[in-house]
Amino acid sequence: MAQGGFFVSDPYGIRRVLEPRGAMPQPAWRLDATPVCREDEVLIDVSALNVDAASFQQIVADVGRDERAVSERIMSIIRERGKLHNPVTGSGGMLLGTVREIGLNYANRSGIAPGDRIATLVSLSLTPLYMEEIHSIHLDTGQVICRGTAVLFSSGLLARLPSDLPETLALAVCDVCGAPAQVARICQPGQTVAIFGAGGKSGMLSAVQARRKIGEKGRLLAFETAEKSAQALRELGCVDHVVVADARDPVQTLNAMLDVTGGALADVTINCVSAPGTELASILVTRTRGLVYFFSMATSFTAAALGAEGVGKDVDMLIGNGYAEGHAELAFELVRDEPKLQAVFAAKLAQPTGGGTPQ
Repeated sequence: MAQGGFFVSDPYGIRRVLEPRGAMPQPAWRLDATPVCREDEVLIDVSALNVDAASFQQIVADVGRDERAVSERIMSIIRERGKLHNPVTGSGGMLLGTVREIGLNYANRSGIAPGDRIATLVSLSLTPLYMEEIHSIHLDTGQVICRGTAVLFSSGLLARLPSDLPETLALAVCDVCGAPAQVARICQPGQTVAIFGAGGKSGMLSAVQARRKIGEKGRLLAFETAEKSAQALRELGCVDHVVVADARDPVQTLNAMLDVTGGALADVTINCVSAPGTELASILVTRTRGLVYFFSMATSFTAAALGAEGVGKDVDMLIGNGYAEGHAELAFELVRDEPKLQAVFAAKLAQPTGGGTPQ
């Protein structure tokens, strides 16, 4: 945008906000998703979405496990809001696509070129999205095969897809790559680490990264509600104990933790559960002055803060920022270096469902 002959940068995409005016794109209700590339934007031809787990589960719970109904709900949100921003969970997801056009004043234009296959590393809850059609939906993973156009602002992050990994796998990794990067920062050698929702994508990446940081002298516990997910964790081979417990029941979860550890609590607890109501269990299994890392977008930070106060627990709590410098590269390396992890991810993405499966 030029004013008096000078280009005025809009790195955060505020000009794309239609309602309410003056808001930032993420909290805004509606964005302008017109598929035109402005000076400081990138225009992307979209081929797949990876819907945030909390958002996708909420949609399925509301409309049923039916591909057409889920597709209609997703299209409805995008048409109403100009972005995939679930009004119930407040979350979005990420996308995979091909760079079509790069604005002359886009801040990071030297790192990409038209034709590059990329995944965005910012939420769909702030990404202008024009959807033409949805081809199929993978009901087990939340991946949506589609055709549309998206806009990325100069402040937005993206990653060129690696040529040695399947695209749908790379997209799934990008969607949760903030988790293992933060785990690499907060875990230390010899610690006891508990991971809730360890059988999901973010949980498994976190488990592998946590094992690398705590070493063989550390202790790694994985919590899952379903035996199927627990078995996949056992096969992964990096976890000392797999605990089958419902983290929505804080007392049951605490007792299970104490039984396995002989009365010890975790130095670090990582919450990757995509369902609400697990905040208090995470706090209870963590020692005094320990750290709870809430990565999941299903977390109620009010429940976490008041819950810790209510049980008299002095713990530090970290919000799961999806961005950490170098997070995509770190997650790709984990998948490359750990054949078992790559196999588990591939199996998850290939599971048959009532709808279409991404190819």
